[in-house]
Formats: sequence, structure tokens, C-alpha cells
Amino acid sequence: MADSRPLLAITLGDPAGIGPEVILKALQHGEVFASCRPLVIGDRQVLARAAEWLGTDPRFEVIAGPAVEGSYLADTVPLLDLANVELVEAPVGQVSAGAGRAAVEYVQRACDMALAGQAAAVVTAPLNKEAMHRAGFLYPGHTELLAERTGAERVSILLVGPNLRVVHVSTHVSLEEAIRRVTPPRVLEVIELAHHACQALGIGAPRIAVAGLNPHASENGLFGAQEETQIQPAIESARARGWTVSDPQPPDTVFLRTTRGEFDIVVAMYHDQGHIPMKLLAFDSGVNVSIGLPILRTSVDHGTAFDIAGTGQASEESMLAAIRVAVQMAAARDRL
Repeated sequence: MADSRPLLAITLGDPAGIGPEVILKALQHGEVFASCRPLVIGDRQVLARAAEWLGTDPRFEVIAGPAVEGSYLADTVPLLDLANVELVEAPVGQVSAGAGRAAVEYVQRACDMALAGQAAAVVTAPLNKEAMHRAGFLYPGHTELLAERTGAERVSILLVGPNLRVVHVSTHVSLEEAIRRVTPPRVLEVIELAHHACQALGIGAPRIAVAGLNPHASENGLFGAQEETQIQPAIESARARGWTVSDPQPPDTVFLRTTRGEFDIVVAMYHDQGHIPMKLLAFDSGVNVSIGLPILRTSVDHGTAFDIAGTGQASEESMLAAIRVAVQMAAARDRL
């Protein structure tokens, strides 16, 4: 009988960071194997080193070949071993080109598996941007790497917490550049991404809140004109499609109103506007989702945490949440 559990390609992240630890911790939870077939894309040596820090002795189930066949049983670590980094190249808690290169290669392999239909979704542990850049991969982050790999042209970051969802008009750019990017076509594009993201999460008719760019959403032009000239035209276009979309809302209250159930998702105008409330409310349980890609990709919403790497202190809660959201989105996609 065919195994109906979706296969998730879980990338190891930067080998010098906390990714290996949080993955091993997450795979100790029975709920993971009950809901999916988790396949770690990484390096056995790196995982074995992390297991020593945790005081565990995992049983690796090494998966070989493109068929990715295996038992995927609890109390194992199903692993596609790329064997692509020596431990001396990835000293714990330090930025290194070797670790950066290996981390990118994990993501590339997982992405290719998803594109080929071998994996239902990709779940990523954190990259380190400086390490990645030292290795010659000049991406701002996972989303841009995956966009290039898949040829996607319209992508954004969706943050998912227990009671808040946020999608961004811009992310890793300067504030000056972020303001320039608030244009009617881009705002409409992100409203559309928000609409489809909610549907992918099982929300059939989402209520979309649009944050203003300026304080108090400009208060009728007192503090800027972007709400009237750049944001409202996009909102009207979205409403013409039959979608439920708010007028530009004061950014200092719209996230609170959303957590209280008034909206299903917030369109934030720039990185910090959306990330600060999410980090405050769901630092350990938030999930980062790349939307607009031809594949499903979820991620922990934290960094490599070099300061605690190797201590066993890192929490696996965000990794568990990322796995849950990936399973949820894969199931919703299958129902469409």
C-alpha cells in the first residue's frame, strides 16, 4: 500500500549553526513521522557532531537514489547524505565559506527534488548570509536563491504565526528603496499573493488588511501621499476581482486587530513593519513561507544563532511549526 504521508525535504542549514540541532530535536517528536516522511538533505558527519552535543545516538536511515525510497520510521533520521563538507571547514559558531557552500547545495538539491515531484515541499533550516556570500553565492536569502533556481518572477515572504499572518511588499532592501517599491503594480501583486497564500492554508475567502506606509496611514495626506497615490489604486483593483481588502490601515494598530480576528492576513509595506510584530508574538513558533514559487517552501523564522550553536540550547519549536505548515499547505494543494 502506498504511503500517503507527504515527503518533506528538510535542509540542514548552515552546518556551523543551530540547524542540525533543531532538526535532530524535531525528529524526536512522534507527530512529525505521523504526519509526513521527513527526509533530511545534509551531511551525516555534521549531524553526528550535533548529536554529540545533544547527548543522543540517532539511527540514520541513509536514502540513496532518485526514488528516495525508505521506511521513514520514528526513531530514525532519514538522510540524503551529500557528504559535501569536512568538519574542519565548518567550525561551530563561525562564519566560513565551506559551511556557506554546503548550505546552499542542500537547498539546491531539495529544490530540484520538489521541482521533479520527488518531494511535496521543502523545509529549510537557517542559512548564514555572510557565509553564503564568502562561498560566492550572493543571495540575500533563501527566497531569492529559490526564485532564481525555479525561475519564479513574483515572490514574497509570508510569515505565519499561531494568530498572525503577514506578507511583505519588500524585504531585504534599504528603507529608502522599500519606499520606492511601494507602487500600485507591486502592491496589487502582493495582495494577490496574500489571497492565494491564505487559500493555500485552507482559508477560502480571506479578509486582507493592507497596512499603510506612513504613520497613521498618512491621516488623509497629512504625513505623505503614498496611501492615496500608490496603495489605494491597488486595493481598488483587488476589490474589482471580488476580494475582501481593507483601505490602508494605521500600521500601529492593524496587527493587533488581526490577532483579534478582524483580518486573516496583513500586507506589510516593508521588512521591519511586518517582522517586528511577528517576532514579538511568535519568536519561537513563527514560520517563514516563500510564496509565488512553483514549489512549497517553509522555514524556521530565526537565524543560525552562532552564539549558542553547539550548546544544545536551541529550541526546535519553529522547525516543528515549519513542518506543520508544510504538511498543511501540501494537503490544501492536493485538495485543489
